[in-house]
Amino acid sequence: MPIAQLFILEGRTSEQKADLIREVTDAMHRSIDAPKERVRVIITEMPKEHFGIGGEPASKVR
Repeated sequence: MPIAQLFILEGRTSEQKADLIREVTDAMHRSIDAPKERVRVIITEMPKEHFGIGGEPASKVR
């Protein structure tokens, strides 16, 4: 059972996350011939204050 764990910054809609799950599942199906029903996708959302870019919190960079 292939598992994709994704870390994204908070702020995406439920629809965007559903699209992401679908697209990642399709990519794993195509690239490693995994049956779609066996693919698992885990999304972890992070507050922008918990992610750094170039030494600054993402909340200050973007």
